[in-house]
Amino acid sequence: MNDSGHKKKNRLYRWIWVLVLLLAWELTVRLSDISPLMLPGIGDILSALVRDATEGRLLTQTLFSLGMIAGGMLCSFVLALFLAYLSRLHEIPEALVQVLCTIAHPLPGLALMPLIILWFGTGTGAVFALIVHSALWPLLLNLVTGLERTPELYTDLGKSLSMSQTAVFFEIRLRYAAPELIAGLKTAWARSWRAFIGAEMVFGAVGAYGGIGSYLLTRRTFMDTAGLFAGILIVVLIGIFVEGLLFRLIEKQTVDKWGMRT
Repeated sequence: MNDSGHKKKNRLYRWIWVLVLLLAWELTVRLSDISPLMLPGIGDILSALVRDATEGRLLTQTLFSLGMIAGGMLCSFVLALFLAYLSRLHEIPEALVQVLCTIAHPLPGLALMPLIILWFGTGTGAVFALIVHSALWPLLLNLVTGLERTPELYTDLGKSLSMSQTAVFFEIRLRYAAPELIAGLKTAWARSWRAFIGAEMVFGAVGAYGGIGSYLLTRRTFMDTAGLFAGILIVVLIGIFVEGLLFRLIEKQTVDKWGMRT
C-alpha cells in the first residue's frame, strides 16, 4: 500500500474510533443511573455549547484565548529565533542557551507562579508571561537541535558562495531545521493552551471577559457539567483544526515541498 492509501485508511480508522467512543459515551449515560452532574449526555453538551455560544460570551472568550496564545507563541518564536541565532555565532552564547534550556525547560509554570505574581500581578501580563515560558523552551530546544543537525556540506557550500553568516543561518540552517521547528511549534501550542487555561483557573478571568479557562471555572462553580464539557469540546475542536489543518498546511509548504519528509 502506498503512503497516500495508508493515510486515507488511517483517517478512516480514526473517525471510526471517534464514533465508537461517542456511542459508548451515550450508551453509558442512557443505560446507567449515573447522574448528569457526573456525565451529561452528548445532546446536553451540544445544547450547552449552542446556548453559551449564542447567549453568553463563549465566542468572545474563545477569541480572547486564541489571541493571547497567538501573541505568546509569536513572542516565544522571536525569542527562540534570536537565542538560536546567538548560539550559532560563538561557543559562549551557545553554552548560555544550553544552560537556559537545561534549567527552564523542565520547570513547570506553576512553580514560577509566586514569582510571576510578584513581578506581573495577577492580570493579563502574568498569564502572558506563563504562556511565553511554556512555549519558549520546547521551541528553542527543537530549533537548536535542528540547527545542529544541518550537514556541514551545506554550510560550507554557502560560505564558498560568499554568503554571510546570517544568510547561512536563515537560508540554509533554518530551512534544514524546519521539521524540528514545526515539531517544536506543535509542542509549544499544546503547552500554551495548558498554561493559559491553568492560569485562569488560578487567577480567575483576565481581560474584559476572560478566556476559556475562566469559562470552565465559572461552569464548574455553578455545577454546569454540560457547559464544562462544552468548553472542553471547544478546546478539542480548536486543537484538531490547528494540528490537522494549520500545521499540516505549514508542513506542505515547507517540509514536503523541500523533500524533507522522513
